[in-house]
Parts: sequence; structure tokens; C-alpha cells
Amino acid sequence: MYSQAPDSPMQVMLVEPYVYATLRSIIGKRVVIDTSRGPVNGMIRDVKPDHVVIQEYDSTFFVRISEIIWVMPES
Repeated sequence: MYSQAPDSPMQVMLVEPYVYATLRSIIGKRVVIDTSRGPVNGMIRDVKPDHVVIQEYDSTFFVRISEIIWVMPES
């Protein structure tokens, strides 16, 4: 089934489908995302299964979804 040797490491990627779907539904909106390193504010520009792209003025942040604690859309 797998083409790797039995003693070699296997790459595993965790996908959080509900967080991913929620982030995709608010692309183009301003959010506050709290991470293990602190909050990030800005507009969601893109979402991939493993990260979200946030833009605030001239700065772009690539935040790993696994580091997100909570997301709050700004009104």
C-alpha cells in the first residue's frame, strides 16, 4: 500500500476541517486571530489546509492553522 520502507519516517499532516471551512467562509473580512505567540489582526487574504494569509497594511502574515487558538471576525 505504501511505497516507503517500513523503517523510514512517514509524513503526517493534521487538517482541522472545521477551522479550515470557517476561515474559508470569511475570506476578505477583517479578523483577530489569537495564536500561541499572540494575536494577529488583519484581513484574511487566502486560506490553505495548513495556513491562513493575513494582511494588515503593508505586512503579510502566514499563520499555521495548528497555532490558532481562536478566531474573531471584526464587525
